[in-house]
Order: sequence, then structure tokens, then C-alpha cells
Amino acid sequence: MTKRLITMMIITTASVWALTGCDNSAETNTQTPEIAEQAAEPAVTTAEPSTSTSASHTVDWSLVASGEKPADLANYQYPFALDSQNVRDYAEYFDVSNATAQHNLTVSMASNEALSKALDQLSDTYVSHEITDGEDMKLVIHTTPDVAASSYDYVLSDDFAKGLVLPIEIKPDGKKSEAKAHSEMQE
Repeated sequence: MTKRLITMMIITTASVWALTGCDNSAETNTQTPEIAEQAAEPAVTTAEPSTSTSASHTVDWSLVASGEKPADLANYQYPFALDSQNVRDYAEYFDVSNATAQHNLTVSMASNEALSKALDQLSDTYVSHEITDGEDMKLVIHTTPDVAASSYDYVLSDDFAKGLVLPIEIKPDGKKSEAKAHSEMQE
């Protein structure tokens, strides 16, 4: 058990060193128009509850908002090089361009910022969440049926992905994540 804990600590430390060692000013990456289109102002939509099921809880997106302005993606300095192995692997696996892969990797790694703010309001109504990969990446939060369906374009404020937009969608479908819990995984 101790050996496993030490191994996990070493891996975690090495990962943090790798991420903090990224020099954002060292490279200039050109972006494709498909990524540049995602820099629009944050948008909020809330579905009107149907008459058969009235939602008693609505997410107040003003409490979630970071206050950051969306970045100019045409000149954005990503922490991952466009031709890095991680970007190429992601692009190949999800059948997207390297520019989309570079963007999605960065946004997905910073997604906990937005998730934690949304969960502050959802508390007992939260069921699960997922990040959809591919061309239209977004954070989908599954809740109990008493939450109003809505969506919001969250602008990340952490230095790692500052100014990048993460679309968030609240789905009151009660769907559990298909990922296995830690206790269900084999050693």
C-alpha cells in the first residue's frame, strides 16, 4: 500500500512539473477558423419547464461566470504544441484536426474550474457529468429532473486556459455516468 501511494505521489508530482514547465511564450501557433469561431461572447439559454414537470431549481449563471473576456483564438498561446504527441494522438483518436485537439485538450484539463462553480449550486441535484470530445466539445452535467435545463458558455479564468470558452449544458435526465467507480476497477 505504501509503495502504491509513493508511486502515485511521484507520478502526480511529475505531471505537475510537466504542466508548470510549459512555456507559453516560446511558440506561436496559428489557429484555424473553426477554433476562432468559438471565441464568441458567453451565451446563456434556459429551457422553459414543461407543464408536466416543473423545475424547482434553476442555475444562476451569473454566480458561475468568471468575469473573463473570451480570448482571441487566432493569437492564443496554447500550453501544448500543435505538433506534440498528445495533440496528434487526440486528433487521431477523435478524428479532429490538430488545432481542435490542441484546443480541446487545454479546455478539458481546465474544466474543473467551471464544474466546481456549477456544483456549488447543484449540490443534491447533481447526478453525474461528462465532457464530450470531438468538434463540439462541451461539459454536460446530468442532474435530477427538478433542475431546469440550460446552457452557458463559461470563459475559463485560470492561467492554464485563460480566456478559452467551455460550453456547459445542464441536462435534468438523471443519467449516471458510464465510468466505473474507483472501487469497481480491477487492480
